[in-house]
Amino acid sequence: MSSLSTRLRFREPSVIPGFGLTFGLTLTWLSVIVLIPLAAMVLYATRVGFDQFIAILTATRTLNALKLSFGIAFAAAIFNVIFGLIVAWVLTRYEFPGRRIADAIVDIPFALPTAVAGIALATLYSPNGWIGQFLAPLGIQVTFTPLGILVALIFVGIPFVVRTVQPVLKDLDPELEFAAATLGATRWQVIRKVIAPTLLPSILTGFALAFARAVGEYGSVIFIAGNLPNVSEIAPLLIVIRLEEFRYADATAIAVIMLFVAFIMLLVINRLQRWTETRS
Repeated sequence: MSSLSTRLRFREPSVIPGFGLTFGLTLTWLSVIVLIPLAAMVLYATRVGFDQFIAILTATRTLNALKLSFGIAFAAAIFNVIFGLIVAWVLTRYEFPGRRIADAIVDIPFALPTAVAGIALATLYSPNGWIGQFLAPLGIQVTFTPLGILVALIFVGIPFVVRTVQPVLKDLDPELEFAAATLGATRWQVIRKVIAPTLLPSILTGFALAFARAVGEYGSVIFIAGNLPNVSEIAPLLIVIRLEEFRYADATAIAVIMLFVAFIMLLVINRLQRWTETRS
């Protein structure tokens, strides 16, 4: 009987009272803010017939918008992992003039309104912009193309990788690297066997956060994408368009499939993160 009660107990004993109250408030707040709205959306989607639901999702415009949103979000998350890791490494391991300013600049996408970011990026990368004027002679057009969407998603997602990896790098003792080098390990072996296993869980977490933010990004994208159907129209914009057209079934169906795919990808990444933590 005692072993059964031990297995059923899901909290550690604490001298501070109030677990029941705080646990109840936590579940209530989580339900009101997250679970109930998502459940309502899914329930509304069930009111649409299965044939109609499939017809909505298999429409050419819907498929192209979903492919564009998830494909570019995935590419932006990969890009952010690579360069976010480099930025976090430089900010953590090196001292240089202006390091604190550079560290503060990383947080600008967090504080900057997305619409302002979109207008700024569209201005910079337009053919007459500060950056676009150098790309135009090379035949590279950023604004009003999927490449512009990629730029916007990289901008809004890179802080998630940097701020996730940076604390782990700070806690990683450089003496471990020196010890491995003293024992004859090459630099690549140090990276592969000492640094990478420690950073991999945080890298996967940063990737998941950057991907989730990119999939649902709206404000910074619509100003630089051009929003051309079947070319540069993202799924969140298509949802807004369907709502403005009072086609609520279409908007709900697209939202549900986005929620499902994002949930599956985050679940897979979470399992990979747990696996890497166990192996570490």
